[in-house]
Amino acid sequence: MEWNAAIWLVALALPFLFIQRRLHNEIILLTYLITRHAGVSQIIFSIIFLPGVLLHELSHLIMAWLLRVRTGRFSILPSSLPGGRLRLGYVETEPSDFVRDTLIGAAPLITGGIAITLIGSRCLGLGEMTSVFTQNDWANFFNALLKLPKQPDFWLWFYLAFAISSTMLPSASDRRSWVSFGLVLGGLICLSLLLGAGPWLADKLGHGISQMLYSITLVIGISLLLHFILLVPVYTLRMLFNRYLFRRLKL
Repeated sequence: MEWNAAIWLVALALPFLFIQRRLHNEIILLTYLITRHAGVSQIIFSIIFLPGVLLHELSHLIMAWLLRVRTGRFSILPSSLPGGRLRLGYVETEPSDFVRDTLIGAAPLITGGIAITLIGSRCLGLGEMTSVFTQNDWANFFNALLKLPKQPDFWLWFYLAFAISSTMLPSASDRRSWVSFGLVLGGLICLSLLLGAGPWLADKLGHGISQMLYSITLVIGISLLLHFILLVPVYTLRMLFNRYLFRRLKL
């Protein structure tokens, strides 16, 4: 059961990462084509994702407070970084041990995952869609897809779910302590296996791990669906603007 959950997680996470990056690029290109100004395009991009950025940075801040880690400056305003990268927000935290650093870095993924699960399953009805998708039940999947806009306050919840799912992944700086944490955790697991605790771990923790993996898979599946739904119209609009501007230049 755990292997099935892990396989589905990888199968959905990889296309989600690809489509998320592609959609972000398409939004940047589309806003630039409309405004013809890189700075204005970045401001529009940051405004679109503001709810997700706010939740992301507040998650860092609150987790740091709970773990008694000192914090510094806090911002949700966009700023340019070397290499043409755009930073949508940040929270300065004092370096601590790798366990607390890992929890602070992972906080947006935890809160974002909870928010996406609640909005997707209770407000948008996407939990059932993800289930039929994983079962390759395409007829019911597309029927459920057509019914989505009939949900109460659909566009508000859709926008919030999209903004949060697009900004919940930890940044490179958020992941700086994950290697140390992973090595320690992996070492403890290997030591437990060498001492013959493998069957006990599988019996006591196997079901919980499986449920956790399926919960993460549900979040990634909902996020993938939201991004895929938006990628098609955004890409189409960007292509239309490209063609329109090209014709104007020829005239």
